[in-house]
Amino acid sequence: MYRCGTLRHSLAVMWGTVVLGLVSLAGGGCAPEPDVAADLVLRNGKVVTVDAATPNGTAIAMAGDTVVAVGTDEEIAVYVGSGTEIIDLEGQLAIPGFIDSHGHFLGVGDAQMQLDLMSVANWDEIVAMVETAVADAPAGTLVRGRGWHQEKWDRLPPGNVEGLPTHHTLSAVSPDHPVVLRHASGHASFANAKAMEMAGIARDTPDPDGGEIVRDAEGNPIGAFRETAQRLLTPATRNATPPDPRRQAELASQEALSKGVTSFHDAGVDFETVELYRRLVDEGALGVRLYVMIREPNDRLAEHLDDYRLVDYGDHRLTVRAIKVSVDGALGPHGAWLLEPYSDLPSSTGLNTSPIDALHETARLAIEHDYQLCVHAIGDRANREVLDVYQNALEQHPEATDHRWRVEHAQHLHPADIPRFGELGVIAAMQGVHATSDGPWVVPRLGEQRAREGAYVWRDLWGTGAVISNGTDAPVEDVDPIASYYATVSRRLADGTVFYPDQRLTRMEALETYTIRGALAAFEEDIKGSLAPGKLADVTVLSRDILTVPEEDIPGTEVVYTIVGGKVMYRRSD
Repeated sequence: MYRCGTLRHSLAVMWGTVVLGLVSLAGGGCAPEPDVAADLVLRNGKVVTVDAATPNGTAIAMAGDTVVAVGTDEEIAVYVGSGTEIIDLEGQLAIPGFIDSHGHFLGVGDAQMQLDLMSVANWDEIVAMVETAVADAPAGTLVRGRGWHQEKWDRLPPGNVEGLPTHHTLSAVSPDHPVVLRHASGHASFANAKAMEMAGIARDTPDPDGGEIVRDAEGNPIGAFRETAQRLLTPATRNATPPDPRRQAELASQEALSKGVTSFHDAGVDFETVELYRRLVDEGALGVRLYVMIREPNDRLAEHLDDYRLVDYGDHRLTVRAIKVSVDGALGPHGAWLLEPYSDLPSSTGLNTSPIDALHETARLAIEHDYQLCVHAIGDRANREVLDVYQNALEQHPEATDHRWRVEHAQHLHPADIPRFGELGVIAAMQGVHATSDGPWVVPRLGEQRAREGAYVWRDLWGTGAVISNGTDAPVEDVDPIASYYATVSRRLADGTVFYPDQRLTRMEALETYTIRGALAAFEEDIKGSLAPGKLADVTVLSRDILTVPEEDIPGTEVVYTIVGGKVMYRRSD
């Protein structure tokens, strides 16, 4: 088959007439159609494959949803046909699509449907935002918000308890509206008097297992609820119109794609949400690829795991083959479970949010039904308990040789437990940006020695041979991989200091944590995570070469294109 015409002939000459093998035929100059015509070609850039068997190049060809070839512009020109879309990268960097290995997909969308408290400077700003929100809302309307973090405020609230405000100023501006504001970590919430009244919370309300109602010196609830105690506020939200999960998914997909994320590990959903995802895939309405962890009680898992297991459903859009459990909380709200008390709260060693006996049963179910087990563990006690459960289960089941069980976060480890990740083949699903976001208050929480020996020890874990994957825990942090990548290679805090620099990864290592190692963490290294022929054509194009530009220039890098399955799903607006 031949293609003819002045325009195509000019393109052929531009791409190399010898390589294209132009021939002269009666009636004018024509070029043969390639045996394999690409649907999309990126050229004139830098293509980093993250694959030792596939050399880097300046161009890449994609046909259907897979990569055809990577090479020089001249080598890839042979794949250009009459219907090929050609994108000139203008020297920009193309890498495998970013894989966010831990986040909360619907939460990313939901964060855009409530008050955004991520960037507030202090408690007074939050009170002012709530006052504005209730002004136009009918009495009784629930006001939601997320993103506050007391450690990031520029001043302590007056009359604070353990650094947390009391509800009184908030309640004064919202006497007729229930207000529930979630901590950035999701592991604590703050409520006003109206919400506590609707929930029946009073001085004599007991703390639930795995949770804490923060109280003042007289024993009165101040409005702050840690871990499982947040569930006590459910009656205050029951009559509110629930957010539309389809809209949450749409917003989350748009946000992820705009940040260059092509695959997202959704860390904990119920079976009903899996049904939603399956419908979205069937309708062609899910822009990113999802790897989903189920979070359900053991009795529900035992009943339904086999019914919901999916691998590469809908052209590799949806996989459900993991279980999520949380055994402690977050370091910020003093919920991480520690071996020794907090340095700044000696009365507490944090909270165990799920019984360890129940985790043993979950591990048994995971092996029986061929599911990966992914357990949230932040404190050193939590990590040790999880590793003990893993070791026990795997010793009882030596046939489980490719389990790839994960610890989600692995933020603070006892030095004796660091080698166990490599020894047991446990994946550390970490978030680089947490180290720099949390850095200013890690030492006050843990003390200098514990922080230095065990906090966010990326390099030490890498040295054990363990797989480390990267992510953001969005909406806890922005889903932006560039910020997490920068934190992983720089460990630089906002004030310019570097948080234990010996734990930094190299730039290529950090890129691996966001690509091939993210794929490994989901049993998907054969189809994604690198740009090699036959693999999925998931590509992110960046405005700067994050592997070579000066370190201080990395944060200014922008996503230019996000390509999923050979289709451009996001283009930067000039």
